[in-house]
Amino acid sequence: MQKMEEVTYWIALKLMGSLSNGEIRSLIDNFSSPQAVFEATKEDLCRILGRNLKAVEDILCFNQWEEAKKEGEKMKAHGAKIITYLDPEFPELLKNIHDCPPFLYVKGDLKKEDINIALVGSRRASSYGIITAENLARGLALAGITIVSGLARGVDAAAHRGAIAARGRTIAVLGSGLDFVYPPENKSLFAAVAQSGALVTEYPFGTPPRAKNFPVRNRLISGMSWGVVVVEAGEKSGSLITARLAAEQGRYVFAVPGDINSPLSRGTHQLLKEGATLIEKVEDIFEEISPQIRSIKPSIVRKEELPTEANEKEALLLSLIGSRPIHGDMLIQETGLSAGDVMSILLTLELKGLITQLPGKYYQRTP
Repeated sequence: MQKMEEVTYWIALKLMGSLSNGEIRSLIDNFSSPQAVFEATKEDLCRILGRNLKAVEDILCFNQWEEAKKEGEKMKAHGAKIITYLDPEFPELLKNIHDCPPFLYVKGDLKKEDINIALVGSRRASSYGIITAENLARGLALAGITIVSGLARGVDAAAHRGAIAARGRTIAVLGSGLDFVYPPENKSLFAAVAQSGALVTEYPFGTPPRAKNFPVRNRLISGMSWGVVVVEAGEKSGSLITARLAAEQGRYVFAVPGDINSPLSRGTHQLLKEGATLIEKVEDIFEEISPQIRSIKPSIVRKEELPTEANEKEALLLSLIGSRPIHGDMLIQETGLSAGDVMSILLTLELKGLITQLPGKYYQRTP
């Protein structure tokens, strides 16, 4: 159980803004705790921070304790916690990247034994991209791999759904505070990810999902993962940033080939030209990573063992969803159920792996 006083000191270090992530870690490494940093002398602080005299003065004159305490209270109210780089649950791989955050806000649970693979791609993914992402994530999760993504529309959401459908673990790295559900249509998935793994961010509460935050958070997606799989990406896709960060961090980079006539294939095909490993199935990923991660002995769960029972309302919806896509509004009209009930049941069916959501709120039976 975290002590609120200790949490307040960690938050205070980030509140100042004059300290880099690396400098915060240097201070903790030298003084053992964030509280000791604020009790240090000017001489000792200067010894660690060198020419960053602004940060030295900010520490010595820090007066934002009320703000730091309120941030801790918001964290507690949202059922979240902070995991610092000193904690055993903090992703080991993440500690070695450039600009590693000193702590993460976490809702859910990070586990020391997690073996992470990131799966990212276009927000405007085609049905091919959605189905491919779900199937890859499902297969990896069945093999005991934790799926990391960004909870965005399209491929990211499909990756999380695939992992949850396999009753596996999944981690969503956000570009905002934990009090923002973005995009808003992922509200139910947001809650499901927190139950099946963790929602993670380095941004404090109250931070909206600004465009500039997402390229920054991408270094965490790749940094905590052994490899990054890109499924559909345009020429200027943010997924390419994640893939290139992965390469810089010494991670594996995988790309799924697509239709040569589709703009959504240009990014992935460019990655393949640059040396990414072409993958078509889960086994292709294991073939690459298994020599590196010899400790992994995935426990394969047969799909038949997964719970797929449907209750009465779920059965009604399933009877209307076939191999041809049908729009969510049509399902509301045909069943006479409320929009909220239909959306909730559809998410449940997705998480059971019985149906697949396509772009534009269309649904079809999972092959």
